[in-house]
Amino acid sequence: MKITKANQYILISGLIVFGIILRLIPHPANFTPIGAIGLFAGSFLTLKRFWLVPIIGLLLSDLYLGFYNVASMLCVYFSFIISAFIGKILLSHKNTPNRVGLAAVVSAIQFFIISNFGVWLSGTIYSFDIEGLIQCYVMAIPFFGNTLVSELFYSFVLFGSYYVLTVLMKRRYILSGKDTK
Repeated sequence: MKITKANQYILISGLIVFGIILRLIPHPANFTPIGAIGLFAGSFLTLKRFWLVPIIGLLLSDLYLGFYNVASMLCVYFSFIISAFIGKILLSHKNTPNRVGLAAVVSAIQFFIISNFGVWLSGTIYSFDIEGLIQCYVMAIPFFGNTLVSELFYSFVLFGSYYVLTVLMKRRYILSGKDTK
């Protein structure tokens, strides 16, 4: 069941606010819903700029939290755009729990690769050579667990909530007598 265009703007606003709030409250490192929001937006939104949903939430929360190294920031933002496209490619036609889980894992992996490449590229922490790149990825391994768990958790929260609400709305519609089929 696709979301009507009229309801997409309400959903977009809700997703952005959800992402902002959960980035601003205390949380473990790399445990935010931005990637899952990208997957969800890619799966359900039919607007051409669906990929802006996680970016707007990220940007608005970064206005409060503060900006950081440009290379790192661009890689992080680009990674969340990719998450939205992963949702569009893997989930827009069929979003079973297995597919949602797969998309979440793929999203977490690409975030790890791209965001840490940005950290290395910034040249502020690691030497700008192959040894520095390897060290950057090795040092980031402990953060990957939180990224993966949060991607899976928030994906199942968003997609599961959507499923439950859809079922409840269908039942309410059928029980109201408006649908006799």
